[in-house]
Amino acid sequence: MFTLMALPYAPDALSPVISANTIGFHHGKHHKTYVDNLNNLVKGTDLEGQSLEAIVMAVAGKADKAPVFNNAAQIWNHDFYWKSLKPGGGGAPTGKVADAINESFGSFDEFKKQLSATTVSQFGSGWGWLAADGAGKLKVVKTGNAEVPMTQGLKPLLTIDVWEHAYYLDHQNRRADYVNAVIDKLLNWEFAAANLG
Repeated sequence: MFTLMALPYAPDALSPVISANTIGFHHGKHHKTYVDNLNNLVKGTDLEGQSLEAIVMAVAGKADKAPVFNNAAQIWNHDFYWKSLKPGGGGAPTGKVADAINESFGSFDEFKKQLSATTVSQFGSGWGWLAADGAGKLKVVKTGNAEVPMTQGLKPLLTIDVWEHAYYLDHQNRRADYVNAVIDKLLNWEFAAANLG
């Protein structure tokens, strides 16, 4: 049985960018619903007992397994999103992540511009990602709905959720304000460094 991941910080710790009210709905209701749905969908199937990532990869691209993929991938995405944020985060990274960003994008400012533009431009629901390809080069990509970079052979380092429930209570239709505030104040560069390896 999958369980709802505990937040790595207090519900009000990301305020004012993301309020405790938003966290309550986003984590406590949306994220929890994906967990409940997946448990019901895999119960008694050959997917029961497999890891979340194994399920995502096993059913990706299979139309008859879309409900399983959508719920499994959304759990994975949300678990990853909560870890991609931290109170007092954001700004420019240091160390190997900074080096990789400079090598891949030319500068942190150029990276920030690309991450913001790509994430904000995701049409409808989805995600903006910093990911690494097989050669270790960093890329900014966006995915729609529940899609994950892993199915494209990319290794996610950080993500920003742009489903409306992630920001609408705090920022209404100002998606760009939310995305830029997350980049400036909340991104967890230690988590990115751990994922980069």
